[in-house]
Amino acid sequence: MGRNTRKRRSPLATKVVAGAAALAVGGGGLVWANFYASAHESDSSHHRTRSAGAQVATIQCPDVGQELRNVPRGARPGVDKELARLDEQITEAYARLASTRQAQSGDSAYVQNAILGPLKSKRTAALDRIGINIRRGGGDAPGGLDRFAECRGMGADQPGNGNGDNGDGNGQDDQNDNGGQDQDNGQGQDGGGQDGGGQDDGQNQGDNGNGAAGPFADDFVDINDVQPNSRDLENGLAANGDGGSTGSFTAVCGVNEDNLFNSDNLIVAPGVDNGAHHTHDYVGNQNNNAFSSDDDLAGADTSCQNQGDKSTYYWPVLRLQDGTQEFDANDLGGGAEGNVGKILKAAEAEIKFVGNQQSDVVAMPKFLRIITGDAKAFTNGVANANSSFSCTGFEDRQVTDKYVLCPEGSQVVRTSNFQSCWDGQNIDSANHRDHVAFVQGDGSCANGFQAIPQLQVRLVYDVPAPTVENGQVQNPYAVDGFPEQLHKPITDHNDFINVMDENLMNEVVDCINGGEDCQ
Repeated sequence: MGRNTRKRRSPLATKVVAGAAALAVGGGGLVWANFYASAHESDSSHHRTRSAGAQVATIQCPDVGQELRNVPRGARPGVDKELARLDEQITEAYARLASTRQAQSGDSAYVQNAILGPLKSKRTAALDRIGINIRRGGGDAPGGLDRFAECRGMGADQPGNGNGDNGDGNGQDDQNDNGGQDQDNGQGQDGGGQDGGGQDDGQNQGDNGNGAAGPFADDFVDINDVQPNSRDLENGLAANGDGGSTGSFTAVCGVNEDNLFNSDNLIVAPGVDNGAHHTHDYVGNQNNNAFSSDDDLAGADTSCQNQGDKSTYYWPVLRLQDGTQEFDANDLGGGAEGNVGKILKAAEAEIKFVGNQQSDVVAMPKFLRIITGDAKAFTNGVANANSSFSCTGFEDRQVTDKYVLCPEGSQVVRTSNFQSCWDGQNIDSANHRDHVAFVQGDGSCANGFQAIPQLQVRLVYDVPAPTVENGQVQNPYAVDGFPEQLHKPITDHNDFINVMDENLMNEVVDCINGGEDCQ
């Protein structure tokens, strides 16, 4: 299916592809021992049940980008490139973790000495360069950036503690390991993270072509088992209500009929090829890649019916892990980084802007950037998690940390409700979050922020229901993600850059404030 709009390889990227290619199997993903399959196997020698989460499945590193607040505008390009380099370093380290299970089984210090230690050294150098960029740009670099250098091992079924790393430099959480994280230098237990030192050859049946990089059976829930109105995350609650501004504006922009895919992220990693490490669907603007300027976006074609809307709406693709060799099966962002199988286009993509419960909304500035959700929520914690899954006919039941199993005749639904309060000044911020915020519990904006139209994206998919038997899931679907995030549903996210012309944005505001429903 489709095409990648650009094929570029940096020397580092080429090196990663070569390493990943050596690990490829089936759908082209990373291969490693499927220890998750033994999650409930009894060990007679220890007389206890092993937990898959106790094994080292992935690598957890402090998300440095979330910690940066005051980066001079002139320093941001250099800082963004160093942040992207940190992501590349984690990807490389995860690939080594995935490919060295046999060595790990024979050496209890292998992960720390051969993977986490060298990773810390590389991160320290990148963090130093971030400080240099900030100072060259006239800013004051945060003190002690090296405290974010250390990473750790993490189990497959242990989410972050909700706060990410505590910033004390040791990569540990502040809850005495109540988050379930390993405390043994990232090596796990029992013979270097293997069950009794056992090691399979990585050719596991049921690994869905990506080694054991997920999703797993425990990542799915029957929609009938989800309680109505039980979603407990306040992020992204619908902003419109009976008071305030009650209208809406629907943008009709298709479902990526033009097959615009790439693994860039213009917001987070401008100027960096494969900055997302996973493939995105794009609707609206047809010139969105890592190297697009605001002028490029403004001059581009658009898939939206209203040609005044050149906004870019993009999200990670949803894939069916059925062994299909997609166009990116051997590429970074695709199969070379564990994102395998058939790309599923949305059958429907409903893009709607709504109002605020307490007040009128003001116009969004052109080129305003908003990210909702967190592509690294599995290792960062759930503080910024936002997107949810449901089924048609059951949309009063929303779940953020599970994929849903829908009954026959029902379709999978992904929903993202964006931040709808703006600081009134900035189109972006150093961590890409501080310039916008969610409404408070009463629907109002805090801290002098202004209400803007809230973007709501609802994607509907025809997905063959996976089967779950004996703790194994066959032919699962999953969102693309960073390799070390193990395709967890909590990492789903959505991105938006406003490129509406002034007349159209004024029309959107007038419709919403006037209580009309327009498109």
